[in-house]
Amino acid sequence: MTVAFWCVLIALCLPYVCTGIAKFSGGKFGPRQNHDPRSFLETLDGFAKRAHSAQLNSFEVTPAFAAAVIIADIVGNAQPVTIDVLAVLFITSRMLYIICYLADWAMMRSIVWFIGMALIVSFFFVSV
Repeated sequence: MTVAFWCVLIALCLPYVCTGIAKFSGGKFGPRQNHDPRSFLETLDGFAKRAHSAQLNSFEVTPAFAAAVIIADIVGNAQPVTIDVLAVLFITSRMLYIICYLADWAMMRSIVWFIGMALIVSFFFVSV
């Protein structure tokens, strides 16, 4: 398995890290809230709400990243090392994005988000 494919697995796990932070950072999550966790997550505020928002964004962007990695691999015109480096850079951008979201650094978060999206697009350009 390539590094890029392992990065897809990491990207699939990152939303659940954010979910855990959202649920357990406020100390409010328990067995009762687990009966309807989506409603519970919608009631959060502050740090926990930002973690939940980071979770939602992570779920939104992961399919595009996975598709870009798979397409670049199938097309086969890019060097495998290039695909691996782009994938690691994307995962790094996602971790920075989550940190920026949790820290409430809105402008930096937007910049990091844009970099991550540019990295997804770059998979297509290196595969031409």
